[in-house]
Amino acid sequence: MITKTSKPGVAIVLAGALLALAGCTDKSSPDSIDTRSVERWNYLIARQADKAYDFLTPGYRQTVNRESYTTSMNGRPVQWKSAKFAGKTCDAEHCKVSVDVTYSIKLPGGAVGESTSTQSENWLLVDGEWFFLPSA
Repeated sequence: MITKTSKPGVAIVLAGALLALAGCTDKSSPDSIDTRSVERWNYLIARQADKAYDFLTPGYRQTVNRESYTTSMNGRPVQWKSAKFAGKTCDAEHCKVSVDVTYSIKLPGGAVGESTSTQSENWLLVDGEWFFLPSA
């Protein structure tokens, strides 16, 4: 509460600090995976695999470079349409995440088929941040 004896500058600084804290998420919290898993899919949906690459584990990024990953993911014949977080099971350093992904694909004869499938993903805690580990 601001009183007449309070300095307006102090109130502004405090309000700014509270807003900044409200926007912060703890990247080590399993709750951050709810958002991160869908963010990664949203980049793939937008055909911005170069940005989705940053969600991959550091070890995976040492074996596959950004250009190769981007070319591979953006060149797939499937068109991802939407992603929705469906659930997770976690321990201290690993989460098994389920994401419902809606996609379309061209079928023989020119028809387009659309479906939704649940993707099961492995996420690992590395240096205080959760990263996606693709299947081999």
